[in-house]
Amino acid sequence: MNALIAAILGLIQGLCEFLPVSSSGHLLLAEKLFGIEDGGYFFTVLLHLGTLAAVLLVYRKRIIEMILHPVKQFKYWLWMIVATVVTVAMALAFDDVIDEAGSGKVLGFCFLLTALLLLLTDIMRRRTRAGMTVPTMKWYHAVLIGFMQGVAILPGVSRSGATITGATACRLTREDSAEFSFLLSIPAILGGAVLEIPKAIAEGTANVPAVSCVVGIVVAAVSGYFAVRFMIHLITKRSLIGFSIYTAALGVFVLLDQFVLHLINW
Repeated sequence: MNALIAAILGLIQGLCEFLPVSSSGHLLLAEKLFGIEDGGYFFTVLLHLGTLAAVLLVYRKRIIEMILHPVKQFKYWLWMIVATVVTVAMALAFDDVIDEAGSGKVLGFCFLLTALLLLLTDIMRRRTRAGMTVPTMKWYHAVLIGFMQGVAILPGVSRSGATITGATACRLTREDSAEFSFLLSIPAILGGAVLEIPKAIAEGTANVPAVSCVVGIVVAAVSGYFAVRFMIHLITKRSLIGFSIYTAALGVFVLLDQFVLHLINW
């Protein structure tokens, strides 16, 4: 893996972690295209750290407020913990399924699922009136959002897209949907990195030079920062239907390649 490929993968991770198109799905597809086999898990962990830095920077004021005033921000802490516990439970319960999905066999179907979720989000926004905020959420709302995030562990299912769909179903305002989704990404990214560490150690760091690691992390962090900013505006002001069309087209392409074209070595 040279610095150029590392930069491309960092850009994919930074943008797709927060845009509703699935970073894991795009990274898997890119690794198949570039023929990357050794060091993939290790490099993925590093890229996650880059995107973690991006969301921490964007939401630094909110995070500091939550740390300095935990009692006042109790509901935020509580619902984030509940949602995260649900996600972790799903990750542990379906570890074998997730590993199997990591081969890319169901990638096309997962991209199509993302497209469907984004379409449902757009429909729900048009037909329901959102007025709930995070402090007024109930426990089952946090469970639903955590469940949706758990589904998004599958490569090809967007984490931000799935959690926003769950938040929209709970009738959270667009502003609170965006903020809660991105704050929830902090423990999700950390947890995902921790879960990948054993696989990274087992696989080793072959073909991943130090320069490539630095380039990948920096590009992921910078692109992730702008992706979060862009998504905050998009979620609160615009429709996500364009991303639904994109992920649907990508899903169809992957399925066609797997079953007909065979351009990529799956």
